[in-house]
Amino acid sequence: MQTDIDPRHLIGRKAFDRNGTRIGTIDEIYLDDATGAPEWAAIRTGLFSRDAFVPLEPSELIDGTLHVPFERTLIKDAPDFGVGRHLSPEQELQLYHHYGLDIAAPPPLQDRDFGDLAGRDKQV
Repeated sequence: MQTDIDPRHLIGRKAFDRNGTRIGTIDEIYLDDATGAPEWAAIRTGLFSRDAFVPLEPSELIDGTLHVPFERTLIKDAPDFGVGRHLSPEQELQLYHHYGLDIAAPPPLQDRDFGDLAGRDKQV
């Protein structure tokens, strides 16, 4: 998604699935804890229904509406964590798996020599 969009300007916009079917209206935007970039949108899927979380990264903002590259049924079946609360890393992982999106594992630590261990005499 465009990174120059202010996330506050996404709230209230309409959202559509990959087939152009209306999903609902963006209710909240969730930011990445590490970068502060918009990461998830909570979309109100109907008058009396819940909000469904969708990833913003593969989505596009076109003519003022959010286009999500998934089918409406998959979106409506996304795990429900409620809105207005912080998404935990475990919840985000569940959402990524639900949408079939792989997140990169952290790179392995390099094998480094950090010097002498504390409390150990140096061999001269």
